[in-house]
Amino acid sequence: MPPQSGAGAQTSDGQTVVNPPIITEYRNFPRLGKIGVPQAGKYDRFGFMEQAPAAPLPRKRIDLPRVEPATIEDLPALTELVMELFAHSGDFSPDRGTQERGLRLILEQPSRGRIFVLRTDHRIIGMVNLLFTISTARGGFVLLMEDVVVHPDHRGLGYGSMLVKYVIEFARQKDFKRITLLTDRISAESQHFFHKHGFEYSNMIPMRLILG
Repeated sequence: MPPQSGAGAQTSDGQTVVNPPIITEYRNFPRLGKIGVPQAGKYDRFGFMEQAPAAPLPRKRIDLPRVEPATIEDLPALTELVMELFAHSGDFSPDRGTQERGLRLILEQPSRGRIFVLRTDHRIIGMVNLLFTISTARGGFVLLMEDVVVHPDHRGLGYGSMLVKYVIEFARQKDFKRITLLTDRISAESQHFFHKHGFEYSNMIPMRLILG
C-alpha cells in the first residue's frame, strides 16, 4: 500500500520521515508567469486561468449621406449648389444674389414648398427644390420639382436617385397628385435619369414670358 499523506516512515538509522502531502486540488494554486511570478487572475475548476473576452475594437463610423429638410442656416450651401447647376444650363445664368433671394422665399414660407438636402456630418452635397401648386386637371395639390443637383465631387454614387426617390415617397405620403419637372432638352443623360424613375414625356410644351 502506498504511504498516506502525512504518514511517517522509519529510516535505517531509526529516524522518522514524514511523507509530503499529496496534491489533490490545483485550482487554488497560482500559475507562474514566464519568469516564475504568480499571475493574478481568476482560475477555473481545472486550475486554468480564465481570460476575459477581448473588448471589441471600436467601429469606425461611416458618414453616410441622409436626406432631410433644409433650414435657413443652409442657405449659403444651397446657393452654391444652384449656382453650380445654372453654370451648365443654357436657359439660366448664375447670380448669387438672385439665387439666394429665391431660395430664401421658400425656406421662410413652408407653405410655398420644401427644399430637401443630402447631408453628411460635414457638408451638404445635394439638394432638390419642391414648389406647391394646385392642378385643376388632377383636382388637388401637385409638385413642381426643380434644382435637382448633386455636388460634382459626389456624382455617380446614386445620390441623385436617393433624392428623387425621397421626393416621390414624400409626395405619396402627402397625397400630391403629380410631380412635374423641367429637364434640359439637349441632355439625354438627364432625361434618361428621370425616365428610369418613372417620369414620362408630356404632350405639353413649356412656354414662358419673363417679366423681370
